[in-house]
Amino acid sequence: MRTDAPQSVDAREALAKLCLRYWYPVYAYLRHSGHDPAGAQETTRSFLQHLFGHFRDSGTALAQGRFRQYLLVRLRAFLTSNRHESPGGEVIAELIVPPPDLELKYQCDNGGAHSPEQAYQQGFAFELLARASARLREEASQTGRLDMYDALEPFLAADPSAPENEELAQRLGTRSVTIAVAIRRLRQRFREVIDTELADTVASADELQAEQQALYAVLRESG
Repeated sequence: MRTDAPQSVDAREALAKLCLRYWYPVYAYLRHSGHDPAGAQETTRSFLQHLFGHFRDSGTALAQGRFRQYLLVRLRAFLTSNRHESPGGEVIAELIVPPPDLELKYQCDNGGAHSPEQAYQQGFAFELLARASARLREEASQTGRLDMYDALEPFLAADPSAPENEELAQRLGTRSVTIAVAIRRLRQRFREVIDTELADTVASADELQAEQQALYAVLRESG
């Protein structure tokens, strides 16, 4: 959570926006804890509403640290209190409509999670990857390379087979060796965008490195 003025209005707004990016891991934690979809959605909304109030009222909410850990600690504290039963106050505009497809994502992503914390960690990682993929796609669209991106995106994690490489070359009107180079470059850019997303959630280079390691550990565990 990088900021040069931890108690400024801008810092509070930045942290609030960061929370809104990560509805999904909170929702995944609650679903794996036994909440039904509607209950998990409403409790996530109440939790975020509570956090935003805390940002306004307390500078300690803006202490620097790893956001992934901070959010989970705050969620656990919230669930052991009675605040989630009566959040009170008017829901802020950004929380009225939740992100789309929360339950669909949960059903697709969390089959291998063995605990609410694992569901949260996987959800945080998958949400970060989804944001990075969306940024890559937007970049490709802006540079007129959307067709190539859509063709190569399935191979960000694994190389295409020889027949797949040849088919891609024919479809895109280029050579197989060009496809291989394009995939390497796309993967490099993907890693750069992931690091940019992670950098928004930490306060130092050391924390960034720790979050990189944590992210790839979660991805290895989830297969």
